[in-house]
Amino acid sequence: MRYTRDLRGHGPTPPNANWPNGAKIAVQIVVNYEEGGENCVLHGDAASEAFLSEIVGAAAWPDQRHWNMESIYEYGARAGFWRLHRLLKDLPITVYGVATALARSPEQVAAMKDAGWEIASHGLKWIEYKDYAPEDERADMDAAVKLHTEAVGEAPRGWYTGRCSENTVRLVTEHGGFDYVADSYADDLPYYVRYDGRDQLVVPYTLDCNDMRFATPQGFNSGDQFEAYLRDSFDALYEEGSDGAPKMLSIGLHCRLIGRPGRVQALKRFLTYVNGHEGVWFATREQIAQHWMAEHPPTPATRPTMMDKVTFINTYGSIFEHSPWVAERAWDLELGPAHDSAEGLWNAMARVFRAASPTERLEVLDAHPDLAGKLAAAKRLTAESTTEQASAGLDSLTDEERQAFTDLNEEYVAKHGFPFIIAVRDNNKASILAAFHSRINNDSETEFVEACRQVERIAQLRLQELLP
Repeated sequence: MRYTRDLRGHGPTPPNANWPNGAKIAVQIVVNYEEGGENCVLHGDAASEAFLSEIVGAAAWPDQRHWNMESIYEYGARAGFWRLHRLLKDLPITVYGVATALARSPEQVAAMKDAGWEIASHGLKWIEYKDYAPEDERADMDAAVKLHTEAVGEAPRGWYTGRCSENTVRLVTEHGGFDYVADSYADDLPYYVRYDGRDQLVVPYTLDCNDMRFATPQGFNSGDQFEAYLRDSFDALYEEGSDGAPKMLSIGLHCRLIGRPGRVQALKRFLTYVNGHEGVWFATREQIAQHWMAEHPPTPATRPTMMDKVTFINTYGSIFEHSPWVAERAWDLELGPAHDSAEGLWNAMARVFRAASPTERLEVLDAHPDLAGKLAAAKRLTAESTTEQASAGLDSLTDEERQAFTDLNEEYVAKHGFPFIIAVRDNNKASILAAFHSRINNDSETEFVEACRQVERIAQLRLQELLP
């Protein structure tokens, strides 16, 4: 079974964004332009809009116009947009433009273009796609690009549906015409997804640093709350960037929400605060996408979980010494992207080993060679064991040292019934001998547990040689 969600992402050590001029943070502001593209019977929809307005908890009205709802959206186009334009026109802004909304707002589109803003696609209409068949969603995507190109004068390079389906990101990838897709909230940095051999850059968006929370239960009640949240978010990411791990701060705005007089002052104060810091890169999402693709192009990666069973066993069957059954059973587990790293695959294989019977685990212990023993002398160790023993100098012992190891091996096996096992890469000759003398006096039950723990550690170190 394969688990498709990626819960690992960039892992514990994200790549260095290396923002231009050594910036400590990239600040990316989105203005959503949805007014005129929302649900409305005038647009051929079955009901009125019910999402993201001053009427919190509004219900859709089937086959009816909702005059109050319509006028709230109209405020965004008539007043809110121009207020935001005056405030932000000198900054690099990305617009998420609903194609039908753009087509109904030519003066606003002209203002966006005059300001040099990026106009990305926000779909054909501001509607819910969760129940759409893939072919219907694809048709709307194609129609959105066509109408966007006609209304704006050029095709969009970025895509964000927002009210998306499980197929949206795949469909964007298959389309092939977008530098990035933003239908994700999964990270503070861009990342790639892959469908049918094609890599697609994802520049994730935000629902927390987003004025939509003025229109949701448990959201922002006042501009002060919004400002405080944005400042705290900025401060946390700026600190990380100052420590050498720059990130991206996404901020989502809506003309009908933050464009109200009682809220826009909070945005003004936040921008003043940010401009008081050095090393801040304001950028469009397209600029971030182009930068990321240049700095971190997609690279082929070993994906153990995408291997067929035979290849997987052939590749990882020796991780647990002469015990390919561990790899075979691991392949049958619910594996996903989190298991394509050394730590992830080791965890899966260790689970199999721990779940095995005592007899099976004993067989794994017995499969390990004596340290500096007869197999080593005869050069009959596995490649992994040969390298490991050499790393601690066990391939270059004096006659006296070799005899000491031989005596200890024989005494240990006679007492416990299995070879002495230790993760050689964690040790040197002196510490190995010290552990030998210490552990040989343990009772066999205690030593069995310790030997199994060492087997797991050996496997972990071996996988670290093969995977990131």
